[in-house]
Amino acid sequence: MIELSNICLSYGKNDILTNVSLSLRQQGLTSIIGPNGAGKSSLLAILNRLQKPTSGEVRIDGQPIDSFDNRVLATRLSILRQDNQINARISVRDLVCFGRFPYHNGRPTAEDWAVIDQAIHYLDMSDLQDRYLDQLSGGQRQRAFIAMVLAQDTQYVFLDEPLNNLDMKHSVAIMKQLRRACEELSKSIVVVLHDINFASCYSDEIVSMKHGRIAHSGSPEQVMQDHILMDLYDMPLSVQQIDDKRLCLYYL
Repeated sequence: MIELSNICLSYGKNDILTNVSLSLRQQGLTSIIGPNGAGKSSLLAILNRLQKPTSGEVRIDGQPIDSFDNRVLATRLSILRQDNQINARISVRDLVCFGRFPYHNGRPTAEDWAVIDQAIHYLDMSDLQDRYLDQLSGGQRQRAFIAMVLAQDTQYVFLDEPLNNLDMKHSVAIMKQLRRACEELSKSIVVVLHDINFASCYSDEIVSMKHGRIAHSGSPEQVMQDHILMDLYDMPLSVQQIDDKRLCLYYL
């Protein structure tokens, strides 16, 4: 389990995160939602030790995150950030191979290649694995980066806006694949999403953030409420029950 206790982050007089305390499950899909500037990406960076909080503590299975060696931590946590650009001209398979670096240290074994091939297959990219990244569409590149993160084979996977550049068909496919990874590979996956209906349909838990604080957290049924979402986004909307899902209809 990952536990955050009273996390604060400030830049000068600007408070980015304020007293954020949260526990993340060892298995399942958690979505983080909220308006722009809520602190969602900053929170993911702190969870992965890419950003040091001003105060507070992050613990992994009871141990302070700062006590982990970098390579050991890279076998426990993996992250895909929004700025996932690589300038080198490499193939999809070589990109996914980078995800195994904490294990092979530049010398991939047959076991590493088996994991790499599994991740490529999982993201339905087997027919694209020999193409260079600059030969792919934006959505195909995004899927390749997600495959790279899954190949890192960590218990905790953090994805910041993984549906960027994806059309509806591939957005649904990615969310289904992430859901499968939670169930079949026993992963704990945390995603930052702007589409709250995807969060509602595929999450075990939703965490909403506003002004650098946790506003609400709970099951989709608990968070997908008119008054909660209207307060979160400062706009009129309506949550409707369609079959067994709660979906948000929003308008001007």
